[in-house]
Parts: sequence; structure tokens; C-alpha cells
Amino acid sequence: MAKTTPATVALTKAGISFELFPYDYDPTAPRVGLQAAQALGIDPQEVFKTLMVLADGKPACVILPSDCEVAMKKLAAALGCKHAEMMKPADAERLTGYKVGGVSPFGQRKQVPTVLDETATLFERVLINGGQRGLLLGLSPQAAIDVCSATVADVTA
Repeated sequence: MAKTTPATVALTKAGISFELFPYDYDPTAPRVGLQAAQALGIDPQEVFKTLMVLADGKPACVILPSDCEVAMKKLAAALGCKHAEMMKPADAERLTGYKVGGVSPFGQRKQVPTVLDETATLFERVLINGGQRGLLLGLSPQAAIDVCSATVADVTA
């Protein structure tokens, strides 16, 4: 497994401190974030998944706890839009440069509006995908907010 990804490069370039958390990725797992939390022995509320969406037809990113579902109406409101829907996996891969199951909000090919669920601020450290399947990055919620210019909002169902 590579320890350097576009996500780690982007964080390093931004001067953001982070830890690497490699784990055994299970491609058959129904919920990748939950599988990652289990593999690492970490509370699923501290492991955040990255989803790519379309908000009024434009790409956006949402980061939320791995044990939660996104509330599309709340997400649309946080983005100042009327409608939000999941992006097709192939479109997400093309836009971000990452494979589904390894999408990171950091170091994407093109920066898009990003929303981080407000529960992240309850923790000193959150784990977010590091840009490849089987790699999470541990960093402070504020660092994630800063590097993504993220909006913080309640976006869970």
C-alpha cells in the first residue's frame, strides 16, 4: 500500500498534521466506513465517510460519520441548493481521481463545495479516507474544515 496519495500530498502541502491508519480493506463489505472502523477497532462515529453528490446538478462533497446516512434535504440546504442526490460512482471517480471506497475530500482533482457533518466537532480527532482503499487519515476536525473550506452543518438522517 502506498503511503503517499494526492490526499496526503495536499495535507502536507497545506501544513496539516495527520496520522496514517492503514487497514485491511474488504471489497465485499456492504458499508466500507463501518468495515474500516471495525478493522481498526475504532468507534464508527469517529470514522467519517466521504460521499460525492450533485447539488442542483453541480458536484459537491459531504463528509459524515460512517454509521449514518446523509439527509439530502439537509445537505441541499447546507449547500444553499434546492435538491441533492448521490453522484454516480463512475462520475465520482472521474471527478475526484479516486476509486469509490477510497474517495478522500483532500487532494481531489477539482475542489468542490464540501460539507462536514457537525458531529465531527465533538471529537479531538476524526478519521477520513486517505485517498485509497484501506487507508484512513487521522486529523483534527478543524484541520479538515480548514483544508476543504468546509461548511459545518447537520446533514445526517
